[in-house]
Amino acid sequence: MNKKKIFNKLQEIVGKDYVSDDQEELFIYSMDPGASEPRSVDFVAMPESVEQVQNIVRLANEEKIPIIPMGGGLTLSGLVIPVNSGIVLDMKRMNKILEIDETNRYAKIEAGVSAGKLFSYLEKNYPNLEVSIPDAPPSVTIAGNTLIHGSGFLSQKYGNHGDMLNGLEVVLPNGEVCRMGSCAVSDHWFTRGPIPDFIGLFTSSFGTMGVATKLSIKLYPKPKMRDLVFGIYKEPELSTQLIWNVTQTELAEDILLGVQGKPDWMAGYVFIITYITGKNQDELDKKEKKLKRIYRKNGARYMKAPPRIREVFLEKPQFAAKAADFRKGGGFEYVGSFFPLSQAPEAIKRGIEISEKYGIIPTLGARVIDRAHNVMVFFSYSFNRADSEDMQNARNALHDTNVMSLELGGIPWKGELGAQQLILERMDPNYKYLLETIRNQLDPHGIMNPGNWEVK
Repeated sequence: MNKKKIFNKLQEIVGKDYVSDDQEELFIYSMDPGASEPRSVDFVAMPESVEQVQNIVRLANEEKIPIIPMGGGLTLSGLVIPVNSGIVLDMKRMNKILEIDETNRYAKIEAGVSAGKLFSYLEKNYPNLEVSIPDAPPSVTIAGNTLIHGSGFLSQKYGNHGDMLNGLEVVLPNGEVCRMGSCAVSDHWFTRGPIPDFIGLFTSSFGTMGVATKLSIKLYPKPKMRDLVFGIYKEPELSTQLIWNVTQTELAEDILLGVQGKPDWMAGYVFIITYITGKNQDELDKKEKKLKRIYRKNGARYMKAPPRIREVFLEKPQFAAKAADFRKGGGFEYVGSFFPLSQAPEAIKRGIEISEKYGIIPTLGARVIDRAHNVMVFFSYSFNRADSEDMQNARNALHDTNVMSLELGGIPWKGELGAQQLILERMDPNYKYLLETIRNQLDPHGIMNPGNWEVK
């Protein structure tokens, strides 16, 4: 590989200010805030247009060098750290909001648009509409989170963010542009069907099928008022019936569970937060009264939250998403798995056991998705990045969590390399064959984020 030749061609494509092979800058892209080991990067390039992405992909094919597409770089799973070196394609310059279709309720955006940018743009210009954003720093990209099946405050009602995709534009591994969804046929990016749906190939495939450049995401009516109803109970086993009964009422915008070992007053309890919306205070009061009754009948106690607590939990994103440094040293491994509702209580119990096994203060919870058709249980393992033993404990906890999730019938979310292999080991052989066949057809030179979803 002629690195000087590749560097010069990248400069021609994106401009000299938007490509780097400086070790100081490559270092930033060689790791993420999670526990993955740093890995080497050859170049970082920041395209501004679809045409520039196409030219970079064609160059990568010619030179047989890997490409790793990157949005906000906040998966904490090492998904945008190259496995075999290569070009990190930082998409942040492609950050235009191209269209807000108020009538048809969708936003057409470039792949580098952040959640914070779209959320604030809607608040200012379209206050009657909102987009579901994750509990993550505002710099997370809409495309990145959507394409890993992320979730947010509207996911209880409408599904994970992958379900909210109307259309997608990608640069395929051969450098050609492909549009999927209604935009493959129509000028309107309003729906995924009724044509063969290939968008799923590009969700949770972690950049192995192509580079997303544009997408259409659903927007929803924004309610006038929003509030929350806290509850508390001791036995995780109560969660299944409690959540089932709450979702049966269709009252909840969002439902979260939380379990924490610190502060001491929280230890040993499960907290449920049900978010409600309404046109006026009377409507909110009636919904709250109904939920209090459901809590009581299912073994939970209503807990009145002080004004400041209510305020921080009503923030979007939640306050906790803005600072992951819960432990000296700045390391933070945030993992999750999708479970059937019936398995979520056992997953919570085992998550506590795994945390305690490795000397980590239990910090975990769950988000109900799509009216409890699934539950995303999440586990937070903080560590001191300067302490190698502490980091290894976090990695071991992550591995045990992935194994536990699969044993209970769940599926690890945004899985790192180890989790991907655990999933592949259990995968239906013909599904695995189909995955490998499609990938080899699309990417015969193996340039797209190699090492991820590798069938061995």
